[in-house]
Amino acid sequence: MVSPIDVQLILCDAAVSDPSGKVHMLGAGWSVTGAPSAPHAVAVLLGIPWDRADERIPLRLELRDDDGHPVEILTPGDDIAAVNHAGSVEIGRPSGLAAGTTLDAAFSLSVPALSLKPGRYHWRLEIGDQVVTKSFTARTGR
Repeated sequence: MVSPIDVQLILCDAAVSDPSGKVHMLGAGWSVTGAPSAPHAVAVLLGIPWDRADERIPLRLELRDDDGHPVEILTPGDDIAAVNHAGSVEIGRPSGLAAGTTLDAAFSLSVPALSLKPGRYHWRLEIGDQVVTKSFTARTGR
C-alpha cells in the first residue's frame, strides 16, 4: 500500500511560491467570495511521505461546480477551456535528513477574475490516487 500524501488547499487573495518551497499568502483562509469572483489563488501544501521520495507523482487541480462539472471559461481567443492545472511533483531525499521525515512540497495557482454565477464551487486536487477538495461559495456582492 502506498503511503498517503498530507494535502492542504488554502484559498487566498494572492499567493507566490518561492524557490525554497515556501508559499507566501495574502488574505488566506476565506470560503466566501463575490460573483463574479475577484482574482485569487489556491495554495497547495504537500507533505510527501519518506517512502514516496524520488517518485514522480501526477497531479491535477481543477475548479468544479456544485454538481461536480468542470467550470469552463471563455479564453481571449474565444475558445472554451476548463479552469485547471496539471503537472507532477517529485521530491528528492536531502542528505543528512533522518529516515521517515516528511518532505515538504508546495505550489500556488493564480486565478484571474472569473464570471462565476452565485453558488457553491470546489477546487479538486487529484494527486496520485488521492482526491482532496476545498469548497467555497460565490455570492452576489462581497
